[in-house]
Amino acid sequence: MKDAVAALNHQDYLKLCAEISQHNQAYYHDDQPIISDAQYDLIYQQLLALEALHPDWVTSESPTQQVGFHANQAFRPVKHSLPMLSLDNSFDDQDLAAFYQRALDRLLQLQHPSIISDVSQLSHALNFFAEPKLDGLALSLRYESGRLVTAATRGDGETGEDVTHNARTIAAIPKRLQGDHWPALLEVRGEVFMTKSALAQLNEQQAAKGDKPFANPRNAAAGSLRQLDPKVTAQRQLDFYCYGWGEISPSFDLPTHYAGVMSLLAQWGFPVNPLGRTVIGLDAMITYYTELAEQRADLGYEIDGIVYKLADLSAQATLGFTAKFPRWAIARKFPAQEVWTDLLGIDIQVGRTGALTPVARLTPVAVGGVIVANATLHNLDEIRRKDIRIGDKVIVRRAGDVIPEVVGPLVDQRPSNVRTFEMPPTCPVCESAVFKDPDKAVYRCSGGLYCPAQQQRALEHFVSRKAMDIQGLGGKVISQLIAAKLVAHPDDFYQLSLDELLKLERMAEKSAQNLLDAIAASKQTTLARFIFALGIPEVGEVTAKNLARNFGELDGLLAADADQLLAIPDVGPVVAQQIERFFAQTHNREVIAGLLNAGIQWPPLQGQPPTNSTEQTAETQPQKETLFTNKTLVITGSFVGQSRTDLAALLEQMGAKVTSSVSKNTDFLIAGDKAGSKLTKAIALDVPVITADELTRILGAADGSTP
Repeated sequence: MKDAVAALNHQDYLKLCAEISQHNQAYYHDDQPIISDAQYDLIYQQLLALEALHPDWVTSESPTQQVGFHANQAFRPVKHSLPMLSLDNSFDDQDLAAFYQRALDRLLQLQHPSIISDVSQLSHALNFFAEPKLDGLALSLRYESGRLVTAATRGDGETGEDVTHNARTIAAIPKRLQGDHWPALLEVRGEVFMTKSALAQLNEQQAAKGDKPFANPRNAAAGSLRQLDPKVTAQRQLDFYCYGWGEISPSFDLPTHYAGVMSLLAQWGFPVNPLGRTVIGLDAMITYYTELAEQRADLGYEIDGIVYKLADLSAQATLGFTAKFPRWAIARKFPAQEVWTDLLGIDIQVGRTGALTPVARLTPVAVGGVIVANATLHNLDEIRRKDIRIGDKVIVRRAGDVIPEVVGPLVDQRPSNVRTFEMPPTCPVCESAVFKDPDKAVYRCSGGLYCPAQQQRALEHFVSRKAMDIQGLGGKVISQLIAAKLVAHPDDFYQLSLDELLKLERMAEKSAQNLLDAIAASKQTTLARFIFALGIPEVGEVTAKNLARNFGELDGLLAADADQLLAIPDVGPVVAQQIERFFAQTHNREVIAGLLNAGIQWPPLQGQPPTNSTEQTAETQPQKETLFTNKTLVITGSFVGQSRTDLAALLEQMGAKVTSSVSKNTDFLIAGDKAGSKLTKAIALDVPVITADELTRILGAADGSTP
């Protein structure tokens, strides 16, 4: 496949993206796949291989860059009251042990009462609720006054699809809660799945009708639940197991442990997996995993691992969440299928931030039904640790059934002519010098905005929504601008003319003028957005806000030394060095100067002069303290004529710290229309609530102080 992929040009790449998008539409939206799963997997791998050869072609519109699955527009969107997060994964006992130790250490540090102590053995342990990880589709069920009112898929975690009518056809899902003493509001979460026997029967029916069979129970369950006609769903013999819960009436007292809540849910009519049980300590967790791995083939349904959840609910609350998953739960995946193939070479992929990543170029091989021609090698340290050499026969697996990786070489079959891999001294794209990050395994190109491999992605990052937010300036247009040599660096966007844009393919006068207007509008921004837009390695959105808040103006940041940077929250030695290195490069300073000369500016933070001003006038004298100075705020709901992002930026300029979740440390909740669970939690915690009308009056006060 390698030669075939290498022969493809950029137009072929765009056609391949469009073809895969068409198949996604047919499968997820229409439930009428045009090709088999095996054929789909093959062309998808071709796309990955092509993007590995040409990383500068990749845009946010590529099917490989889509994160999660957005709600099907054929279904009514449902906003989850609490996000439906995914789980962190572990792939061996060491990963599981590391997760366990992190949780134990944190709870020991806080002296949490959930820890089980054995004084005689001087040891400690934690309780976990363990259950099989079903290979199906996550579903949220909302009950009000004991009746099922809404069923929604996970979607992208924030918004799912309303499949209530379809869910009502699944016999295992109660339409009305059993017993009594249940909460007025109850959200239950679980997995919709199809048994192996039901899949076999469905495929027999498919064959009898001349239709294509489903490849596996997961695809069958997902396609069946998303049917537009509930009658079709009713015929598919779907099943359901409850595995947790979401929003519950605040006044309802839950049991203190996970098993207790699951027992309650069972009493109310929800099916729970009979194999789930509480295990004590790491050894018991591993034993449970081994037992289920041995039973896996004999189960009537597919599972792809084990889920462990900290049993004590107060301990769960203590550990909390990351942006993607809970810190108190993990999925231990079963081993992926492994195959052998030849390592033909190691290519270097240069990312947006200049990181050089070695990628294994393989003799194409099917792994779990997918053709793999390239696999990640992570970094040079990993290659050395595994003793991987060019020419080796290597073991390839799809880690977690998703990411192809090279496990290691078959040393006893090693040819005599293998070669040791070395990182190149210069960037393979722009020939700039390569340096190694201190205390890290990452090598980087020093070409910055001048490296073509970084150029496309750096420019896309600069115009992205959370950066300069230039609407209409997508990856395709940027590609054309680069190809036409109209744009090389971010400041070039602000020199574009109407005549130049009209020369681009499919660019009409109205579209060109709209784009110029959007570019002009982006000149009014915030210091935090500007810093984030520069694409400084290791500087994300939060760090950019901290830098803006602490320095207040750009000149101070440009002149900052390591000690000053290290005094900033969220800035450690590595981040400080990256910031210093970035601003020490002359060409980066030139780009920043070009951007400021183009008219980019932002309102001053409290007590700071306007952008590019060295004199303090009466208008820029330090402002008086406001109601929000040094206060922690949470914003929820919708606001007429203003997005929450813009409102947050305004409040931060008034000295506030805006966070995403309500806690006892929250000073105010800003509540707009249709405020949901955050408002409920704020009231329960006695957090002061400011309505949209009250906020308007506060912001309209002449001196901005407490009214």
